[in-house]
Amino acid sequence: MKIRELTIKDYSKIIDLWTVSGLEFKPKGRDSRKSIQGEMKKSSCIYLGAFEKEELIGTLIVTDDGRKGWLNRLAIHPDYRRKGIAKKLSRAGEKILFKKGIGIIALLIFDHNEKSQNLAKSLGYEEHRDIVYFTKRINPDI
Repeated sequence: MKIRELTIKDYSKIIDLWTVSGLEFKPKGRDSRKSIQGEMKKSSCIYLGAFEKEELIGTLIVTDDGRKGWLNRLAIHPDYRRKGIAKKLSRAGEKILFKKGIGIIALLIFDHNEKSQNLAKSLGYEEHRDIVYFTKRINPDI
């Protein structure tokens, strides 16, 4: 398995993986080709991909705001789960953020997603039930 930074040339593979892995995405909004292409141009946003030969089997989006880093959109192809790929992608994302001097990394995980919560705990992340998450969106596709 090889991990490398994704480019817009990988867009269709990313969407195919998100679809087969059951990850929700918004192809008319934040996950459109145009939007992802714009994100990929920012130094604060890195799309990582795990490959088995030429097949994209995992994704992770690594972002930061200069103070805090985020690991987002972790998706693993169902045929490759439980092989340590999610941990390897997460560690690669952490390494990128630590190298940039980011000392806090955060994850947002849905309440019902026990597998991702268990992965986070196994990687040393602490759960905070005292935080309430709010968003404001200019449209529902973002």
